Amino acid sequence: MKKLSLILFSTLILFKTSLISTEIKFIQGQVEVIDGDTIVINNIKVRLFGIDAPEKNQICTTSLNSHNCGDESTDALKKLIGKKKVYCRYESLDRYKRILGICSGGGGYFWSTTETKSKKQYEWENYSINALMVKYGHAVAYTRYSKRYLKWEEYAKNKELGIWKYQFDRPEDWRKKNK
Repeated sequence: MKKLSLILFSTLILFKTSLISTEIKFIQGQVEVIDGDTIVINNIKVRLFGIDAPEKNQICTTSLNSHNCGDESTDALKKLIGKKKVYCRYESLDRYKRILGICSGGGGYFWSTTETKSKKQYEWENYSINALMVKYGHAVAYTRYSKRYLKWEEYAKNKELGIWKYQFDRPEDWRKKNK
């Protein structure tokens, strides 16, 4: 009976521990832009969560010409960030050990874990670097991991902004074909 009680108690502790929410962490600093969805802060790579930007060699086309939309996406992120300090909120790393962050330039407003469902969070996320890259058509919503930026993808698509002026493969599909 003691063994059974000990096993049940241990199982309960493990179960309860697994229900505890992930700790929200922050990183901030000056940025080096790697490509349209990856930056480096303090020598640590940060992947912009929920978005997928064209790869460096990815070409987009029209009936008249072709265009390197990967370079355009990288340049757009550089212009968006400029010389501002960037603040990123994150909970986890991806399989390449990069931070998966939602980032902001300038003021760096962040919410606490108790505010995650508030209007403030919603407003901040809509103006995050992640959202703006999708809104201006320099990245797509990475729906495999999040549907958070789908409305901004629709906005850019309807207005034919950025890569939506061209015909292109979604970055994930392009990587499968070209790597």
